[in-house]
Amino acid sequence: MSAGCVRFVLSHAVRAMCIGSPVYWTSASRFTICRGRYNIAAASWRWSQFSTEGHDAEETAEQTPAPNKKKQESRARNSISSVGRKIPHRQIQVISEAGENLGTMHRADVIRMMDEDGLKLVLLSENKDPPVYRLMSGKQVHEEQLKLREKKKAKAAPVQVKELTFSCGIASHDLSTKLKQAESWLEKNHHVRITLRSGRAPAVNLDTTLEEMVEQMKVMVGFVSKPKVIRDGQAAMCILRPPSGKELKEKNKASESPSFSSTSKASQSKTPPVTSTDTTEGSIQQ
Repeated sequence: MSAGCVRFVLSHAVRAMCIGSPVYWTSASRFTICRGRYNIAAASWRWSQFSTEGHDAEETAEQTPAPNKKKQESRARNSISSVGRKIPHRQIQVISEAGENLGTMHRADVIRMMDEDGLKLVLLSENKDPPVYRLMSGKQVHEEQLKLREKKKAKAAPVQVKELTFSCGIASHDLSTKLKQAESWLEKNHHVRITLRSGRAPAVNLDTTLEEMVEQMKVMVGFVSKPKVIRDGQAAMCILRPPSGKELKEKNKASESPSFSSTSKASQSKTPPVTSTDTTEGSIQQ
């Protein structure tokens, strides 16, 4: 009785899989054939006009975003390097070494100019039509790379503000220790806020006293905020920063000019003065 029930269930299951074919008893080989037919029917249904699977695949392929040219252009701005002789575009707009617009040129002509003048080709904007390139010397490329590195360093880490507080009656040894700490912070490109309290002494010219203390530092500093009186005259405050490149150049020029004048004066003092007898002897010999 149980074997008959199993046989009945199997026959109905195979009949449901093999649609349209009257099957009462199927062997294992017939079952595999019917399963193959079912797979073929399912595949044909998948690509029929009533199915959505194929269309979904096409839609996903169409919806795949193209590479963003703005991102490529921003990458080109963030990194300057020569493209070499492998120029991907046939027609390009060329900017000369001096910054003049040379118009649209064929890449073969550009390569010829690079070889003749010993220049390098740098991509400026790939988003435009035609793309914009510039001819630059090796020195110009190196300078632009240094500028980009400095900008990245400036944007990389936020400026930290360190604080120092002491009173007017601080001992000289303690003051030198505090100033050395401020110098180490400035070398790490930090800003330093120094607050000078009046303490028990009367509050007189605290800003001038603070400025004199800052002048005792052994390194050159710049001011974000110069010494000023705060807290109703009970304290003075200033904010120090590392010196800029312009300030360092000005200091170097100022230090070189007195040495040059002193050496010129020394050379003038070493040369013996010309007397009247020397001039007369020279005229007689002539």
